[in-house]
Amino acid sequence: MNLSLTGISFAIIALVAGALVPLQAASNAELGRALGHPLWATVVSLLVSVLIAIPVILSMRVPTPILSEIGQLPIWVWFGGIAGVIYITSALILVPRLGATRFIVCVIAGQMLISLILDQYGLMNLPVKEINAGRLVGVTFVLLGMIMVLWLTPSSTNSSNVKASIIGDLNTIENTSTSSTKSVSHFES
Repeated sequence: MNLSLTGISFAIIALVAGALVPLQAASNAELGRALGHPLWATVVSLLVSVLIAIPVILSMRVPTPILSEIGQLPIWVWFGGIAGVIYITSALILVPRLGATRFIVCVIAGQMLISLILDQYGLMNLPVKEINAGRLVGVTFVLLGMIMVLWLTPSSTNSSNVKASIIGDLNTIENTSTSSTKSVSHFES
């Protein structure tokens, strides 16, 4: 096992970053309730990200981007922004319904499965890191953990109510986007 101090430091930073994800999901869910619709909360969350990133960029004296290269980039480089909107909006809708633990365990399981594929084939210009027994066992434990959290722990919310609530939220988004004059209260307690 090759664990250098740098590798451990990176792992700790990744652990802290991961610990922030449920806090982000919970705070965005509350923001969605306060603003009346998850998409407004998504916009506000992303604007706050920009407002934080700009001073960090300036204080670190990051060189200006090479804009001439943008037209030569593969189309998939823009997926990060799309994925961010999908993730934030999903968290806004699902965290109040599923709870932070159930939502995050599903997020982690999805991340692990896609990460295996990205690593195995070196997709999106990532270095190839082949699937091995250790990775498969680790991901299997994550998936088993997800199953335990989702189906083997009591929930204060009936799963059929969760499904109906999520479908209602999606219908609200659809109705709001098709009718700009209709005011829809999205999060009702």
